[in-house]
Amino acid sequence: MATVTRIDDNVYVDADFREPSRLQRFYDAYYRPLLGTIGVVAFLAFWQWAGTSGVANPMFTSSPSRIVSAFIGLAASGELAIDCWVSAQEFLIGFALSIVIAIPLGILMGWYKPLEALLDPFVNFFYSTPRIALLPVMTIWLGIGMNSKIAIVFLGAVFAILINTIAGVQNLDNALLRAARSFGANDMQIFRTIVLPGTVPFLLTGIRLGLGHALVGIVAGELYAAQAGVGYLIAVAGNTFQMDKVFVGVVLIAGAGMAITDFFRRLENHFQSWKPNIHS
Repeated sequence: MATVTRIDDNVYVDADFREPSRLQRFYDAYYRPLLGTIGVVAFLAFWQWAGTSGVANPMFTSSPSRIVSAFIGLAASGELAIDCWVSAQEFLIGFALSIVIAIPLGILMGWYKPLEALLDPFVNFFYSTPRIALLPVMTIWLGIGMNSKIAIVFLGAVFAILINTIAGVQNLDNALLRAARSFGANDMQIFRTIVLPGTVPFLLTGIRLGLGHALVGIVAGELYAAQAGVGYLIAVAGNTFQMDKVFVGVVLIAGAGMAITDFFRRLENHFQSWKPNIHS
């Protein structure tokens, strides 16, 4: 119960503050995962009802229980493990190559203006070109095996990482650079102590953006021409109206993307923890 006391033109509020209950404290601490879980469970329950009650045509849709059953069958046959292994190799090699090439090149382009002016037209051209449009070219040049998929994954991720790395270098604090120069620091010392730490948040943001492009590239590449992989599984199952298997592939790709994105988001938050919170 709160009481209000007025003295002259000033108003003083005396409130009897009560400690929140244990349930309220639990909700305040975990409301985001709780509400998220409730939303997911409600959606799955509705999907299960729609897929089994006859509301939706089972030939063109599926349900969570049927997807789980299809997953178990694919896993037991060993087919799913082969497809996941092939897609994982294509993704890891292509994504790793994009990181290894984009980060050093982005730092150099951000630091040296003539190099940026020289390469910027090519970066803009290839970044603006849909990588899916290059699938026929990559398939003709590299075949329908893993190499063409690695190339598509690489092209999908490299420019997002490159552009964000360039932006990170160009947005460094000039006061820090001037201070380092005034103490006689050379380019290598500035790179190690200012440029690299300062570009990490931009770099990780670029990696998260590139991750999405890489996953799209690997699925599109395997849908277009492949001998194995999760995208190949989706293509074959879709052509034969095996919707349960289609959703198994979709859920696998989406789940992997969510897990990897969450990892890099947490890593990005860790490196940005030193920044002041302007909203507090």
